[in-house]
Amino acid sequence: MSRAPKPLSLPTTLARQIWLRAQRLDTREPFGKGAQAVTEAVDHLGYVQIDTINVIERCHHHILFSRIPSYRRADLRHAQSVDKSVFEYWTHALSYVPSGDFRFFLPAMREHKREGHRWYASVTPADTRKVMRLLRAGPLTIRDIEDDVLSEKEHLWQSRKPSKRALQLAFYTGVATISARQGMLKTYDLMVRHFGWDKLPKPASPREITAYLLDRALRSQGVVSLDSICHLDAPSKKAVASLIASRVRRGELVPVAIEGAGKQEHWAQPATLEPHEVSPDLVHILSPFDPLIIQRKRTNLIFGYNHLFEAYVPKAKRKLGYFALPVLVGDEIVAALDLKTDRQAKKLLMQKWTWLGQGKKTAGRRELKQKIEDELDRFERFQLAE
Repeated sequence: MSRAPKPLSLPTTLARQIWLRAQRLDTREPFGKGAQAVTEAVDHLGYVQIDTINVIERCHHHILFSRIPSYRRADLRHAQSVDKSVFEYWTHALSYVPSGDFRFFLPAMREHKREGHRWYASVTPADTRKVMRLLRAGPLTIRDIEDDVLSEKEHLWQSRKPSKRALQLAFYTGVATISARQGMLKTYDLMVRHFGWDKLPKPASPREITAYLLDRALRSQGVVSLDSICHLDAPSKKAVASLIASRVRRGELVPVAIEGAGKQEHWAQPATLEPHEVSPDLVHILSPFDPLIIQRKRTNLIFGYNHLFEAYVPKAKRKLGYFALPVLVGDEIVAALDLKTDRQAKKLLMQKWTWLGQGKKTAGRRELKQKIEDELDRFERFQLAE
């Protein structure tokens, strides 16, 4: 029996370059412009998280703006509702995912249809019949349903409208999809009608789903661990670990030891391990839900930055601010900016500026601050556009 290859030592500086390249944050305009750029960005990243917080622009728009400098919100609407190249479903959170990946989500939809969904156990057959009757007549929003008898919430985020819960259950079971969004107002339509299908595609097999999870992570992360591949998806780890082992035996993946990772194992494709220089003039003001930030332990390992999400922390205990945004300059996270958009006054307000890492050094601080302020001007124009 052959021995497992010895892990290659990987300094964090190189791990950063590899991850930034994989995230397409190492160049200014990696995906081009317009709705096609949105399609290509979501295809490459695998998913773009959706969230309701709008103290600044919501994270799905923010994440795309970070990679598409000319991004407009209408581009995402076009991709979702006209080109239908992206659709919404649950990854580790509600996200935009490529429509070409639909079949990898079908088994989860069928499981929810067969066994129910624990979040929507209170949906009654009568509620389901009502919304299905309305959906068959045409696309609708929750505002189109006015005859609901409001019910008590079972948890904080639940709607009091039974029809909304029934629509959400139809979404998770794959009967309905979100065909359009206006802000956070969702328009639902029958899945097959939205995509123009006679029937749903053939679902992916468990083996295909495992390969999909691994390949998606390799493409968007460069260097991967079981935790980063299966983020908030522990049940998938056993199958993914087996697939990694087989690819290592075939020489398709190599084990790597990231500096400071201890016993945590990482892997990469051999071609990925080439250095990728990142321009020191590139500045990105990132969302706390950006794929580079959302896996906190990974970000801390590779960038030495432990992001604090303090929206739900009492004001007196906050260190970075209510909705702090990490600032990436070149391949270093050098600051966190707590920003707020005053849409009535048409201003982007600076609540707090915290220097981090290399940003704490006084040498070159003036030039660094100017770079960030230039990007803040662009970021403000994006916030107030449309």
